[in-house]
Amino acid sequence: MIRRAQEKDLQRVNDLLHQVLEVHADGRPDIFIHGTKKYSDEELLKIFEDDKRPVFVYEDDGGIVQAYAFCIFEETKNVANLRDMLTLYIDDICVDQNCRGQGVATKVFEHVKKFAQEKNCNRITLNVWEMNPGARKFYEAMGMKPLKTVMESLLP
Repeated sequence: MIRRAQEKDLQRVNDLLHQVLEVHADGRPDIFIHGTKKYSDEELLKIFEDDKRPVFVYEDDGGIVQAYAFCIFEETKNVANLRDMLTLYIDDICVDQNCRGQGVATKVFEHVKKFAQEKNCNRITLNVWEMNPGARKFYEAMGMKPLKTVMESLLP
């Protein structure tokens, strides 16, 4: 079952956020700090209630949250050189490391896509780190294509 996150999901969402952080910290320790949290519990609970920042969770048959998708509505309106549009930005998707390869991420992504369509969004966007080629391959399999590229030059 996929549904909006609730207070009762706080610990499992924190566990999954930790898994994502560790993947990023392993890949880019110059940016991410091992063992830290992206959000405080209070921030998470506020996000769970915010309709402009929906968080979806996937529960397995035993009622355990095994995945999430953090989303943010972004609206471009009355900008001189841009078309008006409503975008659903996927800030973060995570599937528990013990459930990967079972189609859970596809179910979560398809749920988010359907939700975006129901809300009359023009598109879905997200960022994927270059040090995570598996994630990029998954998003491409979901029909996503690069929109733009952020480049960097590390300075001594």
